[in-house]
Amino acid sequence: MSASYKKLFKLLIDREMKIKELAEKAGVSQATLAKMKKDGVSVSTDVLVKICTALNCTVDDIMEILPTIDNK
Repeated sequence: MSASYKKLFKLLIDREMKIKELAEKAGVSQATLAKMKKDGVSVSTDVLVKICTALNCTVDDIMEILPTIDNK
């Protein structure tokens, strides 16, 4: 399984918030947020909690788990 953070970036668009603003408010680096744009990239629970706290949302609001396609 892998993670997708498309919900996070959609939420930022809906709130008219830039990645730089979120980085400052959440106390995470812009590089970490840029890395999250790639599906399947892992980030720590601490990062997710900081983002959710800054955006006043739940983890379910910013990410989803994607099933792994098993090619046999």
